[in-house]
Amino acid sequence: MAKKQPAGKGEGAGKGPARREPSLSDLLRLAPGEAVDLSAYDARATPGGPKGKAAGKKDMAALAEPLGGLQERLYAASTAGDTRRLLLVLQGMDTSGKDGTIKHVIGLFNPAGCRIRAFKEPTHEELSHPFLWRVKRALPQSGEIGIFNRSHYEDVVVARVRGLVPHRDIRRRYGQINRFERSLADRGVSVVKVFLHISYEEQRERLLARLDNPDKHWKFSEGDLADRALWPDFHRAYETALTRCGTEASPWYLVPADRKWYRNWAISTILREHLEAMDPHYPPADFDVARAREKLRSMG
Repeated sequence: MAKKQPAGKGEGAGKGPARREPSLSDLLRLAPGEAVDLSAYDARATPGGPKGKAAGKKDMAALAEPLGGLQERLYAASTAGDTRRLLLVLQGMDTSGKDGTIKHVIGLFNPAGCRIRAFKEPTHEELSHPFLWRVKRALPQSGEIGIFNRSHYEDVVVARVRGLVPHRDIRRRYGQINRFERSLADRGVSVVKVFLHISYEEQRERLLARLDNPDKHWKFSEGDLADRALWPDFHRAYETALTRCGTEASPWYLVPADRKWYRNWAISTILREHLEAMDPHYPPADFDVARAREKLRSMG
């Protein structure tokens, strides 16, 4: 992921094979094992993106057909026993665009093949189980695309900032999350974890916009202001989670989210790249095609 004022790199000089151009996933992936400092990343940046909002929206629209085709192939493959699926995990500060991503990005898919779950404050029943219990129950099935609006990371971010559980339990949960996500990868679940990186200034503008529009008052609560006052604490908690739970099997992608058009385009592109890497195929017919065709024709 390009940080603020990235140093330019020259074109490959000398002899040797040309290097592969980095994918957007390459550009936005946080290096597993490296400490994350969110202040080093520009929330208004557009790494690898189209030249401006108009171009971004045009390119976004062009992604609908390939994404739809890849989703259909993934679902079709599951009917022949392919157990693979994809899970998009969305995390970020309030107003960073989790709902907007679901509206604009997941809207490019067939909703029948998507499983969307928003994780809010745990219920009494959920609190009576280990913290990953409710997450496991919401996982996508074979051939599906799952979307988590917030996730198990609330249990190491919000729980840490608000002191909901002892700190020793928070430390233990990082390892539990890594083992859980490793098990998902082993079972054919492609986990795409996206942190929507919004600036303090942009969040202020979006909260004000909600207050200025009566139709958006339902999206605002005084708790939003309480959380905003804890911005540094939330950032530290996220930095720790991004550092401790970014692995080779399940890396994090940091998407600058101040520009909504870039956020939507970037996540759509990352999903396309992951689905292309999965390369699902339509299953071959398990019946005699010629015979079925002949029978149909004979029926008039």
